[in-house]
Amino acid sequence: MARKVGLDRRQVIDAASALADAQGLESVTLARVAAALDVASPSLYSHVDGLPALRRALALEASTRLGTALRDALAGEEGAAALRATARAYREFARAHPGLYAGLHTTPGQGEDPEVYAAFAALVPDLAAMLAGLGIPDQDPVPLIRTLRSALHGFVSLEASGGFGLPQDVDASFETMVDVLLGGMLARR
Repeated sequence: MARKVGLDRRQVIDAASALADAQGLESVTLARVAAALDVASPSLYSHVDGLPALRRALALEASTRLGTALRDALAGEEGAAALRATARAYREFARAHPGLYAGLHTTPGQGEDPEVYAAFAALVPDLAAMLAGLGIPDQDPVPLIRTLRSALHGFVSLEASGGFGLPQDVDASFETMVDVLLGGMLARR
């Protein structure tokens, strides 16, 4: 199948990302992405090998963008400020990119998809360094990273689904959660 002049893989992923963020990850179909790009659906096969490959590309895109956001937030921050910056950047990413964020919910094992696994695991050294900056002993950082991710994911998921109906300030609740996480992590020193 001939490629549309000027159409490339980056445009396909960007269109799918925009669609996911605007209408949800489940709304991403080849037909909808093709319509957004004003091409026929078969034209996309020159750039992605079907819907599963497009969803995989979105997971890689989400991982890359979240990684960039978290690394940017960590730049120049140390100790408690680094953890707070990480938490805020995570929340901001989930709010700004709800469809892409949904692509991060399942992390494949190394044997399932080595490339996606590596992209998701790429943040571990940065987060481990952040934890070390809190004075937490050099140990396996994965349990604490999972704790951080679980708390942040729970909060942003509840926030996105309208799960905070009480009138109290949601931002203050988020900061309280971060304080509790920080206190728990500091207690492990």
